[in-house]
Order: sequence, then C-alpha cells, then structure tokens
Amino acid sequence: MGLLTFSINVTLDGCVDHQEGIADDETHAHFTRLMDETGAMLWGRTTYEMMESYWPAVARGEVEAPAAERDWARALETKQKYVVSSTRSDFPWTNSHHLTGDLRTAVQELKDRTPAGVLVGSGKLATALDRLDLIDEYSFLVHPAIAGHGPTLYQDGLPGTRRLELISSIPLSNDAVVMHYRRAEPG
Repeated sequence: MGLLTFSINVTLDGCVDHQEGIADDETHAHFTRLMDETGAMLWGRTTYEMMESYWPAVARGEVEAPAAERDWARALETKQKYVVSSTRSDFPWTNSHHLTGDLRTAVQELKDRTPAGVLVGSGKLATALDRLDLIDEYSFLVHPAIAGHGPTLYQDGLPGTRRLELISSIPLSNDAVVMHYRRAEPG
C-alpha cells in the first residue's frame, strides 16, 4: 500500500492561494522531484481544472515557459491523475481518471493499488481526506510571506488536532522551506 501525501504551497499565515508564494525554478524543481517519487496525483475538480487550463499547453510547447516549468509540465503530462468530482465526469487530459463512489473506499483502493504513493494537492479535498484519517504524510512548501487573505489551510476545520513528526526540513535559496511530516502515532 502506498502512502497518501498532502503537498501544497502555503504562506506563513496559512494562505494556500495558488497566486501567492514563489513560483521560480527551484520550487518547480522541488515539486517535479516530489511528483516523480509518487505513482499518482489526486485532485479535486477545481484544482484539476486550474491545472488542465495551463500545463498541457506548456507540455506541448504552445506556451513559452522556463525549463523548470517545462520539466514539471512534461512530468505532469505522463503522471496518472485522479479527480474527485460530483459535478463533472469527463476528464480528457492525458492519464486523467474520475474517482467515483464512496470517498473513503475509493481513495483507500487508490492507495492500495499505488505502491509508490499518491500525492494530493487540493486543499478542500485534503481536508475531507484528513477527516477520514486517510492522509499519511504532509509536505508543505512554506513561503516567506504573509498574504493576509485566504483561502487558508484547513479553513473548514478538522475534528481534532493532528500531531505530526518531522521527517525533514529543507531550506531553499529563495527563503522558502520544504517541511515534510508524517502523522504521529497516537499515544
């Protein structure tokens, strides 16, 4: 069984707006490495549509982009992508699949058949998955900024505090820090 890892950009005040933070070669290279280490991506519909509207064109060379963004786009193009949605069922982007049925069962089955692990990058979906105790690890790219607005990490709340154990912290040259945690054992 693979692990389910929640990974997202977040500012110091918890903002997860995709327009905040640093989108440079180093951060794109980080996310490309992280994605390369996992077997599949898992998104909610909103995140899928945001990604689908830009990255396939970069992968095809239709949009001018720096090398690190092209590398990310090409890796993303070949990655298995699963989408949770109750309002859309057609996901034409290469290697995209609609994850249907009971959320807990569908995601657990995805973890079971993906030994290299699954990377979830949607804030609202991650909250729902965390409420179901399905997230095993967290990889946050913490940006040196205070956004002063939302959306924020876990803004809809969790039923209780999640205790985590630090696996690693890696400072980047742009002053962002990769913080990698796993869920702590109860006790």
